[in-house]
Amino acid sequence: QVQLVESGGGLVQAGGSLRLSCAASGRTFSSYAMGWFRQAPGKEREIVAAVSWSGGSTVYADSVKGRFTISRDNAKNTVYLQMNKLKPEDTAVYYCAADLSWPTTNYHAYEYWGQGTQVTVSS
Repeated sequence: QVQLVESGGGLVQAGGSLRLSCAASGRTFSSYAMGWFRQAPGKEREIVAAVSWSGGSTVYADSVKGRFTISRDNAKNTVYLQMNKLKPEDTAVYYCAADLSWPTTNYHAYEYWGQGTQVTVSS
């Protein structure tokens, strides 16, 4: 069992930055690939970024490439999402998720989920 708690969401103006954190507890954090997903009202949950067990491999949605960076600190059991140059269309609830397999970008495949954190980008 893995428990995930996101933090760092909030309201920011377009062009601004936010850093999301996801703290994990439970089983060995470094055994899990980690992903950030988001879901806007009326839309399906979508992958934002994912990182492999060691942090050596990452994947990004095309919409965030060059603006967002996913990273992890296995010593702190934490995964981060640095979001720069935010746009109004980035507004959504952001979730972190954990799974043993890699690469995994389909949200159906992720086993453990946090409760989500709201990110709102004003124009």
